[in-house]
Amino acid sequence: MTTDVHQLDDGAWISVNDSREVNVSDLWLLARSDFCGCEPTDFLAEGFVEVGVDHPNVEARIAGQCIGCGQSGVTDWLPVGRVIDPETGEFYSVTLESTHIPQKRLRLATSE
Repeated sequence: MTTDVHQLDDGAWISVNDSREVNVSDLWLLARSDFCGCEPTDFLAEGFVEVGVDHPNVEARIAGQCIGCGQSGVTDWLPVGRVIDPETGEFYSVTLESTHIPQKRLRLATSE
């Protein structure tokens, strides 16, 4: 079964299997970022730019700004949650209080 992922409301939400699951406007603690020198970066998410699936992960690139220095930018790919059971579409969001590590590109899922 496939996982259906979309941006809704001009990047304000991520829908997973036709259910609004991830809201923008959260504060993310990033281990690093390419748009500012703050480590870690306290990143205020302002909009989802791209979304994708690297099963079981749902990933996104997020526009926003560092609240430490004010620099704006777009993150590399960040996991925003996981689809645990593709048959039921059961989704779990990441823990926002954790430190997150952006990846340069969405990894391609391989078929077996």
